Order: sequence, then C-alpha cells, then structure tokens
Amino acid sequence: MIRIKNVFVALLALSAFLLPGALSVPQADAASPMVIRFASLAPPGSAFMKVMKAWNRSLKEGTEGRVELRFYSGGSQGDERDFIRKVRAGQMDAAGVSTTGLGMVARPVLVLASPGLITEYEQLERTRAALNERFVKLFESNGFVLLNWGEAGKNRLFSMEPFEKPEDLKKLRPWAWKDDPVFAEFVNVIGANPVRVGAPEVYGGLQTRMLDTVPVSALAAVAMQWYTRLNYMAKQNFGIIIGGSVIKKEKFYALSEHDQKVLLETSERAARAGDKLARRDDQRAYDSLIKRGITLVDTSPHKAAWDAAAAQTRKNLTGRLYSKSLLEAVEEVVR
Repeated sequence: MIRIKNVFVALLALSAFLLPGALSVPQADAASPMVIRFASLAPPGSAFMKVMKAWNRSLKEGTEGRVELRFYSGGSQGDERDFIRKVRAGQMDAAGVSTTGLGMVARPVLVLASPGLITEYEQLERTRAALNERFVKLFESNGFVLLNWGEAGKNRLFSMEPFEKPEDLKKLRPWAWKDDPVFAEFVNVIGANPVRVGAPEVYGGLQTRMLDTVPVSALAAVAMQWYTRLNYMAKQNFGIIIGGSVIKKEKFYALSEHDQKVLLETSERAARAGDKLARRDDQRAYDSLIKRGITLVDTSPHKAAWDAAAAQTRKNLTGRLYSKSLLEAVEEVVR
C-alpha cells in the first residue's frame, strides 16, 4: 500500500530540483563540502528522487566537490509547514514545496493558484518568464531565495458523486487542504462547506465519506490511489498545480559566485526535466482513468457559472493574499 503522506507532495515535489541565485561570499573550505540539507516528501527510490540525485552528482562535479545536497525525503521532516519552520530555525537549509508551502514564505505567490487564472502550460511558462524577478524579490524580503519552479499536473475536480455546475457542490463535501486558503475560498463562494483536513487524511476521508470531492491532478489521484474511491472527473481544469524550491538566504549567499552559477545551471536543467515528466505522466494518468471507466464530466455548458465563481474568488482574495497590481500583472501575462 502506498503511504499517502509520503506520496502527496512527492508529486508537488517535481519542483524540488532547486537553485538559481545571486551574489557571492567567501567560499567554503575545499576540504569540507558545503552540505545543503534539503527536505522533501518525495519517497526514497521514486523517479523524482532519482532525478534529484542525478542533479546532485552534476552539482558536485561542477563545484569540484565544494557543494552537495543531503536529501531528507519521504516526509521524514514532516509536512510543508514543518519544512518552512525548520529552514527558518536552521534545522534544514532548503525544501521543495507546493504553492501552498511557497505561500507560507511569501503570501502573494498564492495568486498563481487562483482558480481560473493559469490553466494552460504555455500561460504558466509566460508567467514564470515575465514575473520571476518580482517573485524572487518577495522571497528575498522574507529571508529566502526562490530556487526554482515546478509543477504536478492540471488541477481538476474529482468526485464520488455526479456534478456539472458550481451549485452541485453545495450537496457535496469538497476537500480543501487545511493550509490552502485559495480553494477554500472558491468553495465558500460557491456556497458549499469545505472539509478542512491535511492531505494524509484525504484517503481515509474518502473511505468514510467524510469528504467526497477533491481538487487534484490525474497524476496525483492515481499515485495516491484516491482514484479508487472516485467516480467522476472533470474534463476541464481550473488551474495547474505549481510548486517550487526555496533555500535560506544565509546558506545560499555562503557560496562563491562560481558555485552559485553552477547551482543555477544544474537546477534549471533538472527542473525543466521534471516539468516534462509531470506533463507526460499527468496526461497518461488522465487517459488511464478514462480507460478504467471513470465518468468524464464536461463542465463547459456551465462555463459562465464556473468562471463567475473563479472571478469572485480572485476578487475576494485581492488585498488579503495578494495585491490588485500583482493579480492584474498575472492577468495581463496570461491573456
């Protein structure tokens, strides 16, 4: 049986391939490598950890052994909230997290998870290119360096019960991750009551019918075995599951300029490889679920209602999570 806690942000940890950067400070003693302690929920032996280990080999080679990663995988350091707390306390140095975890460091980044805003990969790529510097500054001001972006498939609704339009959710019990204020607000706008529990409790919640509807990618639904309890899947997605990696500023700036450059180059290659893997496997999982007999729900006849709920959610969160100017900047890019 797959361990739910270990698997969850394993998928979101596609982004956990780390490290672009800036500036320089004295180089570590060549006889004593600079070790970056990196926390991840990705299970040991998973495809993602294999990619990360390959990245670590290229990092060590490029820095001539001066810098290396030490992975704490499989949720051994807790969940995303624990990761961020431990990095701040100096117990860890870096972590791979979902947008929710990134939002614990820089709240405005949650704009990227706003429903109906970024729904296509091309839009996501444009947003990364256009606004990366703005987000980097947000993390810097909060004591972190934003290392890189990642993704884990298209976010869509799954349910045990039939649905087509937003008001159908009023009769259901949709899950909202307890640390995610975005989807919870979306559910509130619709008029439904979100079930606020952690990711590890979702599978059990589906078994007991404490909850019956989840926002998740096909990739995650299959990997976490949630699909075994779900009967309906939306054809349309309302977002893309975005993640990223962060490192404490002091740790990053303790590297030489050359070693920072190596971190930047190797992490970019690994992160983009992770994106390709996520996109491919999410589509394969989507196709597989259809073949397994899950009922595909076409929500397009009610597009206006879904769009209105998403727009109202973004409006409600403006000023609470992110500024109007940031939301407008993202909207301009994705148009």
